[in-house]
Amino acid sequence: MKIKALLTSATTRLDSNEAALEAQLLLQHVFNVNRAWLIAHENDALEANIHAEFEALINRRLNGEPIAYILGSREFYGLNLKVTADTLIPRPDTETLVEAALAKISPQEKSQILDLGTGTGAIALAIAKYRPLAQVTAVDASESALKTAQENAQNLQIANVQFILSNWFDALKNQRFDVIVSNPPYIEANDAHLKQGDLRFEPISALASGMDGLDDIRAIIAQAPQHLNPRGWLLLEHGYNQANKVADLLKLAGFSETDHVKDLAGINRVTLGQLN
Repeated sequence: MKIKALLTSATTRLDSNEAALEAQLLLQHVFNVNRAWLIAHENDALEANIHAEFEALINRRLNGEPIAYILGSREFYGLNLKVTADTLIPRPDTETLVEAALAKISPQEKSQILDLGTGTGAIALAIAKYRPLAQVTAVDASESALKTAQENAQNLQIANVQFILSNWFDALKNQRFDVIVSNPPYIEANDAHLKQGDLRFEPISALASGMDGLDDIRAIIAQAPQHLNPRGWLLLEHGYNQANKVADLLKLAGFSETDHVKDLAGINRVTLGQLN
């Protein structure tokens, strides 16, 4: 079978909105080539071993496994990140949190930044790359996730990040920061979406947080004032219907200047506040 025919067949079988793109990505992965190469060689015949390897990947996708886990990587804010089954898959919505954080971090001044629950290191590494004078501390309670984040930092040659094994603030003692960011678990524990799509394969500890989804956000907001410098900022990603609740929690904890930032879909995705 030729490459073009194989991609057409795979696209039909995948039967999703991004089926054609996914088929291309999987075949690029097998060949270790870019899209331009596939187009230039679309009339080439496939060797049997290549066909078999591609079929194995297609079957994994048909079984529902996320494309990022199959490929082992995901692009986020211009960075190519290694992704494993121990980490949450970085999503475009979270780039909203990075944008909001960069707006609060001066590119001309040294600052201390904390990323809570770093996972792949996506947020911490994006901030560190675009604010090279900042010193970023990234924490996670998962040793395997932290190992992946460290590997991403090495691969991207981003040196102004340190990684600490910690359940939120537990290992940070008296350290204080100018900006704290987090994309914590915020899905309700009984949400049906946890048993659907890509979420079935992602670590539940990185997704769900109590009956209303706000347990971890409450814990972070409660402890953040002890770890922020005067007039420091706390920025949190949250669910589509949680913005007002998160703002109320921030105000109760002594934060002012609370505000919301919308994602590309126009949904309030990030809520932030400045410590009084």
